Amino acid sequence: MRFIRFNGVGVAGFVLQIAVLALLLRLDVHYLIATGLAVECAVLHNFFWHERWTWADRPANGRVRLGRLGRFHALNGMVSLAGNLLLMRLLVGTFDVPAIPANLLSVLACALANFAVSDRIVFSPGKMPDISPRHFEAREL
Repeated sequence: MRFIRFNGVGVAGFVLQIAVLALLLRLDVHYLIATGLAVECAVLHNFFWHERWTWADRPANGRVRLGRLGRFHALNGMVSLAGNLLLMRLLVGTFDVPAIPANLLSVLACALANFAVSDRIVFSPGKMPDISPRHFEAREL
């Protein structure tokens, strides 16, 4: 069931991403810059909905939620952003595939990796190590 919810959120995020990408392309923003901004919108959208729906059984607040956002952004965001930018460069820049279909292929290629990372690392029910700067300041060398 969680994988179905993950993909439901992903589809909604993808619709947002395509809408932002199409708008930015229409405004003559370079396709790589437009892709980066569109992915960022989708990443933030997806985190919000994964917290409230996909992994609602693993609640968090305060620093834990902020840590999750950081991990989600670092892991899922980087998989999505790097994957999308690299694949868009290859598909659009090298093979002249139109930007919107190329983006669809890019998103699909990153989806499975993002689910695994989200389930095992970002929204892990186990205690995650404290990697905040404050944690390291309190330690003696």
